[in-house]
Amino acid sequence: MPSIGWLDSLNGMRSRLERTCSKLDSFLQELIDEHLNPNRPESMNGDIVGIMLQLRQEQSTSFDLTQDHIKAMLMAQAEIRGAVGNKDIVNEDDIQKLPCLKAIVKETFRLYPSAPLSVPRQTLANCIINGHEIQSNSIVYTNVWGIGRDPEYWENPNEFLPERCLNSSVDMKGKDFQLIPFGAGRRGCPGYSLVLAMVEVGLANLLYSFDWELRFGIKKDDIDTQVLPGLTMPNKNDLPLPAKNVYA
Repeated sequence: MPSIGWLDSLNGMRSRLERTCSKLDSFLQELIDEHLNPNRPESMNGDIVGIMLQLRQEQSTSFDLTQDHIKAMLMAQAEIRGAVGNKDIVNEDDIQKLPCLKAIVKETFRLYPSAPLSVPRQTLANCIINGHEIQSNSIVYTNVWGIGRDPEYWENPNEFLPERCLNSSVDMKGKDFQLIPFGAGRRGCPGYSLVLAMVEVGLANLLYSFDWELRFGIKKDDIDTQVLPGLTMPNKNDLPLPAKNVYA
């Protein structure tokens, strides 16, 4: 409960958590440094960590790829494989044991909502919002993409920082207007629970069961991350990314 979070400082929980996070970050940084070593084994060249680091160094993609993205993927894989054990698949009951995964999903929806604008609404009467007069019968859109990157509500809003969501009371149900990828109020997305479950369970299983590599013959320079304009901004081109079954 956020209201009694100050107790963590008294009982030493916060300091222990910070030390643990620091050790985990050092471990992940060491793994990244191994991939950056020019004398690394050839087996590291084709894995997804190596590819992501190469893209980051070249800065040729249309999004800001940082080491935080790479660490987030590694943390999520370690969390899932540690919590789920030797089960065949991750199911919805397991998701509650994966706070890191849930934080990654929430931060992803903040930066990259399914649609940049909300479903259009029509005003029923004249109104004034923040000094702007809006006439009756006007069609109004909510800039969901802009709200999720508003520096008034988010520190370093353009950075991918899943840890900001770990101890945050802000949810995506529409009660907190600084994060509304599914809308808000009575007209919010009726499929919110289903969509969130599908994303979390789907991502968890992809990270649990597979490691990722580029398809044979495709170079990192061939990766295209451009998006098409539209209501949902889909990728312009598909990304061929074969999965290597970890438990096969």
